Amino acid sequence: MNGRGKWWALGLVAVAILGGSAAIGFSGGMRALILPAESGSNRTVVQVADWDSLGAPARLQPTPSPLPRELVDQVDAEYALLGNIYERTAASVVNIDVLVAFQEQFDAEQVGSGSGFVYDQQGHIVTNSHVVRDADGIQVTFRDGYVTEAEMVGIDDFSDLAVIRVDVDPERLLPVTLGNVEGLYVGQRVIAIGNPFGLESSLTVGVISALGRTLPSAELLDPTQQPFKNPAIIQVDAEINPGNSGGPLLNSYGEVIGINTAIRTESGTFQGVGFAVPVSTVRRVVPELIETGQVAYSWLGISSLSSDGGYSLAGMAEALDLPVTEGVLIQQITPGSPADEAGLRGGVDTGRVVRGQSVLTGGDIIVAINGVPIDSMDNLVDYLVVHTRPDDSIVMTVIRDGATLDVTVRLGSRGNAPDTEIEATAEPEP
Repeated sequence: MNGRGKWWALGLVAVAILGGSAAIGFSGGMRALILPAESGSNRTVVQVADWDSLGAPARLQPTPSPLPRELVDQVDAEYALLGNIYERTAASVVNIDVLVAFQEQFDAEQVGSGSGFVYDQQGHIVTNSHVVRDADGIQVTFRDGYVTEAEMVGIDDFSDLAVIRVDVDPERLLPVTLGNVEGLYVGQRVIAIGNPFGLESSLTVGVISALGRTLPSAELLDPTQQPFKNPAIIQVDAEINPGNSGGPLLNSYGEVIGINTAIRTESGTFQGVGFAVPVSTVRRVVPELIETGQVAYSWLGISSLSSDGGYSLAGMAEALDLPVTEGVLIQQITPGSPADEAGLRGGVDTGRVVRGQSVLTGGDIIVAINGVPIDSMDNLVDYLVVHTRPDDSIVMTVIRDGATLDVTVRLGSRGNAPDTEIEATAEPEP
């Protein structure tokens, strides 16, 4: 091979500078730097070795210019919002350690922990019932590391809510702002702050995945409890792990819209499905816990099939030739209950079967309470929990034999309900 061929093998580039213009040639697809011509010469030959053999990239890429600050600020606005919410709220969130005294030992031992938030400047802190219900001692740690003892004020297993109280300088108490459930929608951004696995003041972000779920909170805590369901539960995909229980679920304004309560999991850790008790229940339950240490719920005394598996009114409307697709089809009336005394009518067995499930037909269909539309059993129970008390009188609008009529019912107390009461919903038989 002659010398000229050797240079091409190495990657020869000829650069001609003529009258201030330059032409650049390539060999083998490699790019060469342009060097100035020597003085008095109008041509320069630049010899470039194979760049790959020198460990350099095959092609030079232009260095991108930074994006305009205004554009970056727009992109980061969401994260700035989250940071602002955290800074405004984290000091209101506390870590709760539960101590249980064992008989064979004199000292209490820590057996669990959770989260809570400051409710008012009187020292009340809201958390979950399942966090503190079996505690012999409770320790509260504030964000700055300050630790103090807390006393039990009241617990309510049906809502899985509890209130404890600390005696500290009021300046340390920064109450949260309670929001509202009106206007919540699936896809809405939510922020959870708590202490997962004991990692204090952790923030996670997600969206509302579903609304109107129910939880058997009381049964999960104590199988001997009456099987009333915890209604209007918010389902989220924001990560909630052990230790998050009792912490606030926030909207984009930093307002509490729920209390992180439970997860659905097969591994013991978060798998994408978390649940929060809605702030409407908090507003109903917490003041009563502070005042009396317990909660009195109203009782109607009916049962209806669960909407799960297609047994909502809409799911059965065609098969049963029902006149409406929203409401509650009463299956049974508890004897001696407020519903029984008011003359509400349950269904009868006419042999009707819907998707393999026997359904009692001919019962009243509840479509409204005090003029407020009722579209499901969960909706009905939520209304009773949030808006009524024992001994209240309500007007129920029902459809009976094709006619619409109003029935006045004086509500009782759950404490008078039989142990077999299944007002929340009766699950379809397998």
